[in-house]
Amino acid sequence: MAFSELFLQELAERNDIVDVVSGYVQLTKRSGSNLFGLCPFHSEKTPSFSVAPDKQIYHCFGCGKGGSVISFIMEIENLSFPDAVAFLARRAGMAIPEQEDDPNAKKRERMLSLNRDAARFFYEQMKAPSGAPAREYLQRRQLSGRTATNFGLGFAPDTWTSLTDAMKAKGYSEHELFDAGLVRHGKKGGVYDTFRNRLMFPVIDVRGNVIGFSGRILGDGEPKYMNSPETIVFSKSHNLFGLNLAKKSKMGFIILVEGNVDVASLHQAGFDCAVASLGTSLTPEQARLLSRYTNEIVIAYDSDGAGQKAAQRAIGLLEKLDMRVRVLRMEGAKDPDEYIKNFGADAFRNLLEGSENHIEYRLQSVQRKYDLQVDEQKVSYVKEAAGVIAQLPGSVEREVYAMRVAEQAGIPNTAVLDEIKRQRKNKLRTAQRELTREQLRPVRQQEKRSGVRYDNPHSAAAEEGIIRLLYLDSALFHSVQPPKPEQFSSPELRHIFTVLLEHAEQKRPVSLAALGETLSNQELQILTRIIQRDDASDRREQALADYINILNTDSLVSGETDLRAYAEKLKERKGYGGTK
Repeated sequence: MAFSELFLQELAERNDIVDVVSGYVQLTKRSGSNLFGLCPFHSEKTPSFSVAPDKQIYHCFGCGKGGSVISFIMEIENLSFPDAVAFLARRAGMAIPEQEDDPNAKKRERMLSLNRDAARFFYEQMKAPSGAPAREYLQRRQLSGRTATNFGLGFAPDTWTSLTDAMKAKGYSEHELFDAGLVRHGKKGGVYDTFRNRLMFPVIDVRGNVIGFSGRILGDGEPKYMNSPETIVFSKSHNLFGLNLAKKSKMGFIILVEGNVDVASLHQAGFDCAVASLGTSLTPEQARLLSRYTNEIVIAYDSDGAGQKAAQRAIGLLEKLDMRVRVLRMEGAKDPDEYIKNFGADAFRNLLEGSENHIEYRLQSVQRKYDLQVDEQKVSYVKEAAGVIAQLPGSVEREVYAMRVAEQAGIPNTAVLDEIKRQRKNKLRTAQRELTREQLRPVRQQEKRSGVRYDNPHSAAAEEGIIRLLYLDSALFHSVQPPKPEQFSSPELRHIFTVLLEHAEQKRPVSLAALGETLSNQELQILTRIIQRDDASDRREQALADYINILNTDSLVSGETDLRAYAEKLKERKGYGGTK
């Protein structure tokens, strides 16, 4: 193992799971000692994410995610096990002990080092004589040298191998450069720089690591923007440009824009809470990332059709996370950068203060689709607008917006309210059907969420019971003959049982943190779900006997094809039907 179990246990003890999780999820006390919040791993409006301080575990009843504080950091920060351990060790001020070779961790560290050196190279090229085109571009866009330094902006020379040569001189190989997306293979062999004649924006994660690059072409050519490819340290859908700076803002909200230059321009103007997605529409992962740092988003996308479409998509994703969403309408400018240049920072601040909530924005977007002078289009407008209003939880809100739609359509308010009631009734009926299906769904669906399906649910229930008792009270197994691993019907439960039994026999410490390298993520989630159930501590001995009896009986049934022989054996086991 790369880390000793004692070290992992101490690491978990010094990183209380409630403290760690609270940095990402707003937890509120719900019942007993468990804390609940909205799950950071899937979209939901009703909290199903549970943290148990006494057991130092988390478990989501919705998506099935669960584990220790280490597995939480692995999931939330998209880190490998060793990197999550290092993350928590730094947090607790612990020294990481000597560990066995971990090629993945070393490769990740090496790539981050390469990206950092590449960013420094681009930064230095900005100041060199060859960096004049980049400096002239920044001057045209009215971005100061201080802003360029703040974002670490640089310049990729208009040559084929400048970066390659510089990085090779530092000891990096062509293979490492290719894996990082910094070079491409030539048709005739060799490699050439991926980024050439571009203004370079280093993409920095919330921990301060340079994980990739975004380059803006400075002359003619396509694409206008080029991003690093997916690597072991960079995923476009999981990161946001500028979040490393915006997370420190005191403004109380985050401004979501489309372009890197918009982010830099807004920060320069005093709006240090701006971020941008990386060449894609907002993704669910990016929305959840934003929810860790704020509960209010202002969408300031471009005013063209594509920007409006992207805004509608972003609203839907952010709304699912129960975030307050406002939308900025910029008259006389296509984007925030142009608006500030045309009207100034104060005008933009006034625009922010008067920005629309997402309902007003959506209703106006619906209205622009129809000609209200045409009766058929008027009917379509009222029906679509009523569908937007029907989603509002408050009756007062629904009535206020119904009056606005009625006035715009020139029809009685009651007609709009009736349509809202009809659509709301249908939506509630659909939601109730979905809830009923969820409540009536068999228990095995919980296993399905973790990618596990039990072929023998009867035996699996007993197997889970044995695992739970072995984890919580291994002393129970000192006076009984434990079942054999081959009696377990589920491969996942069999492996979990084998690992726990080995720990018990060797009297080694057992905790989810200590098991993190032995069990897979799926097995950890299964074990977490098993141990978070309520405990009948006064009946553990009898429960264990019953569970083992079920396994013995099921094993006997599965191995016995002659039913008469099975019946005779069952009589002997029950203690009747025999002769002395």
